[in-house]
Amino acid sequence: MNTEELQMAAFGIILSSGNARTIVHEAFAAMREGYYDRAEQLLEDANADMLEAHHAQTDLLQAYAGGTEIKIEIIMVHAQDHLMTTMTLREVALEMLALYKKVDAK
Repeated sequence: MNTEELQMAAFGIILSSGNARTIVHEAFAAMREGYYDRAEQLLEDANADMLEAHHAQTDLLQAYAGGTEIKIEIIMVHAQDHLMTTMTLREVALEMLALYKKVDAK
């Protein structure tokens, strides 16, 4: 895999996970206002963007497993960091949504 292909894959991961992160923050705002159904939908939307990033990541892993040489560059490290941070943020948001609902139910 040449440098340009790797950079394009990295930017795809960054773009998709960045979109997801923005949506997760919208979900936090919806939670604060008590719009739990909206927050839940936003978190599903964020998951769709994260799946796109994950597919790009999986494609790279499959290429590597198939013998394609992949030279790791700092942009790919950044892309992976972006994706993993967003995945963790979404998990926290799901927990917070459950807690918001539980507190409001009392």
